[in-house]
This record gives sequence, structure tokens and C-alpha cells, in this order.
Amino acid sequence: MKNSIKVERAKMNITQAALAKSAKVSRQTINAMELGKYVPSTVLALRLASIFNVEVGDLFQLEALDWE
Repeated sequence: MKNSIKVERAKMNITQAALAKSAKVSRQTINAMELGKYVPSTVLALRLASIFNVEVGDLFQLEALDWE
């Protein structure tokens, strides 16, 4: 799964640590998501979309491998 967390974070000019605090997760979790190494729970995905004021589908996109 791809995501645009890093892009949205840059638009808001906030650090991983600041986003993590707002989303109630660790900075390492944000880093892992940005690197595509961690797939968030539905609750976390909704939380992040709310923080960035975007739709979940705009923040996270399925890739072909996600269908296999």
C-alpha cells in the first residue's frame, strides 16, 4: 500500500514527532508508515486523514500486490 503521509506532513510543515503526538502513536510508527513498512489500523488511518483534512482514499492507495 502506498501513502502520501510524507507529502501531507510537508504541506503542513510538521515533523514526524508532531504528527505522531497528534495521532497518538510513536514517531517510529509514522516513520514506518512513510517507508511503507507498516500498514495502519482503520482507526489510525481515519485519525491521520482527519489530521490532514483529506479522505482516507486520498492518503492511502492500494497497489497491485495488495490484491494478491
